[in-house]
Amino acid sequence: MRTDKYKQGLTLIEMVIVVGIVAILATMIISLTSRFDNQAKEKGLQNTFELLKGSLQEYKDFWGTFPDPNQSAYSTHSAALYGQLYSTPDSRKVLEGISESLIRKNPDNDLPQIYDPWGTVLEYFYTGGEAFPKLVSAGRDKIFNTADDISSR
Repeated sequence: MRTDKYKQGLTLIEMVIVVGIVAILATMIISLTSRFDNQAKEKGLQNTFELLKGSLQEYKDFWGTFPDPNQSAYSTHSAALYGQLYSTPDSRKVLEGISESLIRKNPDNDLPQIYDPWGTVLEYFYTGGEAFPKLVSAGRDKIFNTADDISSR
């Protein structure tokens, strides 16, 4: 009976170790990629907020006040905001700088609304005593009034 001193091949333990190392590396890469993706979305949201602030300022310069979020013709604050900003020429010019992927029609009433990069409608708040309106995104969990909400203030 003859046995080869140097066998070529891998044992089961060597295969398990290699698969484990590959799984650990893949997990690290996926977590880094999702972190970079969320950071990019947050920066994009901040840019959208800045464009909306500019559009709101143009609206105020034209009409003397900020848009009313409770205007009865619209069902949501975001639709009211978009409709009122779009009705003012200088405000519309600034508003057109927002990515088309963030402005979509509401499936219920076909009115355009402004969305955040995670696909949630932005909320718009303004009461007469405030110096400037507040824009709020639900953040990556898509639920308002949680720790990851992002505000324009």
